[in-house]
Amino acid sequence: MRARLLCAAFLAVCLPLGGCGVPTDREPRPIQPSVVVGSYEGPIAGPPPSAGAAVERLFLVRDNQLVAVDRRVVAAPSPQRQLEDLMAGPTPQERDEGLDSALVGTSIISGVQLHNGTAIVGLARDNPIRNDEILAYGQIVCTLAARADVVGVRFVQDGRPLEVPRADSALTLEMLTEDDYGSLIHHR
Repeated sequence: MRARLLCAAFLAVCLPLGGCGVPTDREPRPIQPSVVVGSYEGPIAGPPPSAGAAVERLFLVRDNQLVAVDRRVVAAPSPQRQLEDLMAGPTPQERDEGLDSALVGTSIISGVQLHNGTAIVGLARDNPIRNDEILAYGQIVCTLAARADVVGVRFVQDGRPLEVPRADSALTLEMLTEDDYGSLIHHR
């Protein structure tokens, strides 16, 4: 009697499931999850960055403002390499986004050395910056100041300190930081 009751209960539960509209497959098939398991980092704006183990922050120009751009690179670049990437200007994709550089077409930077957290940037004598020199100096200072190993930036020419303009057009020999160009930085 007990076996009959269990069999009847089993049939009562299983028979209706055969017609519930769930299709059967002969082979297993992957299930596409509607969510990704992991920590939520907010909405993704645009395509994911290209692969790379480190981030290189450069400051480019759009509408007379400095814009921070993060590029994925294989390894953290040296200050010299970072300035070379800055001098090379925006990538084609960055150009499509309206980014430019006040440094493209110049070879004003002769080198950079790091001394106790100060990036000392050597400038060539015979290669003037275009008419937007404040943006050009802002690009250099903000790019180097974005590095964890740089506290500030100074400029030299022929081994002597060089006065350069801050965002307010005032010339200074003092060490410069991102704050000196804060009024020119586009904040998202």
